[in-house]
Amino acid sequence: MLRLFAIEAGKLKELAASQHAFNGGDIPMPAAWIDAHDPSEEERNQLQAFLRMELPESEEVEEIESSARYFTDSVGIHVRSLFLAQHDSRHQTATVAFILQNERLITFREGALADFRLLRMRARRGQIEAFSPQELLVVIFEQKVENLADNLEDIHRKLEDVSYLVLEEIGSDLELAIDQLAQLEDSNGKIRLCLMDTQRSIAFLQRHLRNFPELQENAREIARDVETLMAHTTFLFDKINFLMDSTQGFINIAQNKIIKIFSIAAVVFLPPTLVASIYGMNFQNMPELNMPFGYPGALFLMLLAGIAPYWIFKRKGWL
Repeated sequence: MLRLFAIEAGKLKELAASQHAFNGGDIPMPAAWIDAHDPSEEERNQLQAFLRMELPESEEVEEIESSARYFTDSVGIHVRSLFLAQHDSRHQTATVAFILQNERLITFREGALADFRLLRMRARRGQIEAFSPQELLVVIFEQKVENLADNLEDIHRKLEDVSYLVLEEIGSDLELAIDQLAQLEDSNGKIRLCLMDTQRSIAFLQRHLRNFPELQENAREIARDVETLMAHTTFLFDKINFLMDSTQGFINIAQNKIIKIFSIAAVVFLPPTLVASIYGMNFQNMPELNMPFGYPGALFLMLLAGIAPYWIFKRKGWL
């Protein structure tokens, strides 16, 4: 799907469906932003004819080398940046390819991204101010960083709930806590990866926006925000590791209590078993066999042999 946006009086506005017509591969001139979301083969061919270049394939977009993600050529400035996506309540990452030209911005992406959905909604309400494609690109990265910050706040709130579950709630499900911590650690890692990628993207753009001092200042503010959020992800990693260690420690303590009970039970029943084993031997000359009270005496001896270890353990505070 291709979505076209124009900049009118400093506001981003999505063009109506009737204005999306292509004439022999031509793009309407008012289009300052072309957003290619899972484009069809026909749409790819139309864009390639318009841009006079081969569009990047998915394998090329996902390459991690810096030279393959940030470069310039005769077509424009190329930036490929990681964005946060959500699938089945779990966070994923998706790469968006940007091509910045003097007169327009082109984006290629696969899958639905919350950042672009929010940009469209804000554009309908006239809330996105931009006077050039260059400024629009900086606005997109501002939106991206804001979304990452919101997700970090969500992780922090969820960590507070897990912290109460692990450290304060009695009889809590610790295995559930471990699952939640593992999911939060994965989400925090993906957010940190997006932040690191944004840091590189902003540094690259700063070198190519020297003719736009105001945009350079905005880029520096974004870079400062990214550094702050990177420090916050480190704090969250430390908190997650602390809660993970605490949870595993509580699980080990619970398991040790169970093993302790079995160990004490074995020690308590060992002396009575010894007495029963002695009088269970089949020797001909066993004086106690002829005693009138030999049987109740043996039972009393076994009971005493069982109570004595329990009393000793209780006295020493082992129980």
